Amino acid sequence: MNSANSSSSNSSTMRAVVAHGAGDLRVEERPVPEPGPGEVAVDIRYGGICGSDLHYWRHGAVGEFRLREPLILGHEIVGLVRAAGPGRQAPPPGTPVAVHPLASCGTCRQCAAGRRNTCLDTGYLGSAARNPHVQGGFADVLVVPAERVLPLPEGLDLRLAAVAEPAAVAWHAVRQAGDVRGKRVLVTGAGPIGCLVVAALRAAGAGEITVTDVHEAPLTVAKQVGADSVVRIGGPVSTGDGMESLAADIAIESSGNPAGLRTCVYGVDRGGLVVGLGLLPPGDTPVAANALITRELRLVGSFRFDTELGEVLRALADGRLPVDPVVTSVLPVAHTGEAFELAADPARSCKVLLDFADTTKP
Repeated sequence: MNSANSSSSNSSTMRAVVAHGAGDLRVEERPVPEPGPGEVAVDIRYGGICGSDLHYWRHGAVGEFRLREPLILGHEIVGLVRAAGPGRQAPPPGTPVAVHPLASCGTCRQCAAGRRNTCLDTGYLGSAARNPHVQGGFADVLVVPAERVLPLPEGLDLRLAAVAEPAAVAWHAVRQAGDVRGKRVLVTGAGPIGCLVVAALRAAGAGEITVTDVHEAPLTVAKQVGADSVVRIGGPVSTGDGMESLAADIAIESSGNPAGLRTCVYGVDRGGLVVGLGLLPPGDTPVAANALITRELRLVGSFRFDTELGEVLRALADGRLPVDPVVTSVLPVAHTGEAFELAADPARSCKVLLDFADTTKP
């Protein structure tokens, strides 16, 4: 499990999963990067396919961020330290690590306030938000600043650690909800993030968790990670998909669909809290503003994460965050196309991982 990646250990080239435009995804040969001063090279073992990766593949864009050059995808990555550059203490070669995908400026008012995830000049692995783009981690070898490499806790398996990045997104959303102990919580959307929200809620002591989705398969995963009840939503509705009687204390919207946000608005009790986590389509989205006002609801956003990654790694290691059911498929990089097709089908998958140590040929 923890052997170094043989495809890049003795070669000057490596494989990289590169999006060139809508529908144009390639596994290419790239030069193996070398770490400079203060940097660490990591042999990537697993990479989790995220919704943003799927958007770059399908549409050539994520919201307003459009591909303007080829982009190596991927930000949910774990692996083994390969080598360190000079000038910075780093874990020894072979150490299993997770990689923090966020690079913040460290000087803006958001960073000064301890909100690096909302930095005014941020960079994120595998993102087209900047030009030049920030190349991602779906490659045999990735070089990052040493401070963004987190050694795994003793005994934490790399495959399980591969979900730490999206789990940190979920962990942050639950933190945005405040004290959830004993509370009734509604989660809309049972994709990978929604299911990880359920697991994080359970770890935080939520009292009763209800999850909605339009597909049966993800709801099964949601139950496996801690949902008390699940509701399959079918067809368009006028208000809250019949959830008005739930009267939850808190709702977390993780589907990225305006209908899910509407369900949250009507599914929480008067005076309740709605946490917006799933990114909605670009542009202005209609919101049931009168219901927000007359029901005295609070609406807060949740974007990425910061220090939560280390907390999540510890929670995965000590069993507080049992998320094994979320990983439904692991495919070799040679089958990247199949992996992306599978990850895009919620009826057949939850979280799909690419295995960079598997050197199977296409």
